[in-house]
Amino acid sequence: MIRRADGGGWVQMGQVAHIQSTEGPSRIDRDGFRRRVIVQANIRGRDVASFVAAARQAVARRVILPPGYHMAWHGEFENLQSATHRLAIVLPVALVLMLGLLVSALSSLRAALLVFCNLPIAASGGILALTLRGMPFSIAAGIGFIALFGVAVLNGVVLVSQMRIFQQGGMDVAQSAYEAARARFRPVIATAAVASFGFLPMAFSGSAGAEVDKPLASVVIGGLISSTFLTLFVLPVACARWGGRLSRHGDN
Repeated sequence: MIRRADGGGWVQMGQVAHIQSTEGPSRIDRDGFRRRVIVQANIRGRDVASFVAAARQAVARRVILPPGYHMAWHGEFENLQSATHRLAIVLPVALVLMLGLLVSALSSLRAALLVFCNLPIAASGGILALTLRGMPFSIAAGIGFIALFGVAVLNGVVLVSQMRIFQQGGMDVAQSAYEAARARFRPVIATAAVASFGFLPMAFSGSAGAEVDKPLASVVIGGLISSTFLTLFVLPVACARWGGRLSRHGDN
């Protein structure tokens, strides 16, 4: 019953409205003054991006929306797109900063580029680790690549700096590369081993948040294995062949 506006008595609802019992939604949500219906799904065993791409194709083939209706994909997929766009900006900026810091620290563009050669091999190891574990690329994996590049550059700087010291003592380029690899074998291995062992619990974690920890740790561990091999074996050969004498005051 409802009360009359003029302060009179009560009026039954049936006297002012037609009441009919029908089945319908228990709640009507609106977004921008338009009705909204949410269809949710939990994804297991695959990445969000590939699932949404496949779902879009299936929906486009089978679902024809009436006039006035539109469809949007939100949730974790929307967050993934936003984070991917940010990562596409952050990663190149981080690489440029690394190269600039290397040139400043080594006072040689040639030496900086040789150290920078660690990054592709490190990245290949991280990609291989993700592939072997059946994990898709994610934002956590992207952050792992940035952390991996920092350790790979550090190991390269350790080796190139030792080569420069030997060259200043009178060694030729080939001999300084060989002796630097021998002298810095343990520090490079220790750096890679400490980082790898530290990430092992994350790589095999089964607790809450493991979907973030596993890709990050797998990238770091796989990349450190490949970049350590490059630092100790490939980088000295590259320096002996193309590095020339690594001077503090420029390339000779």
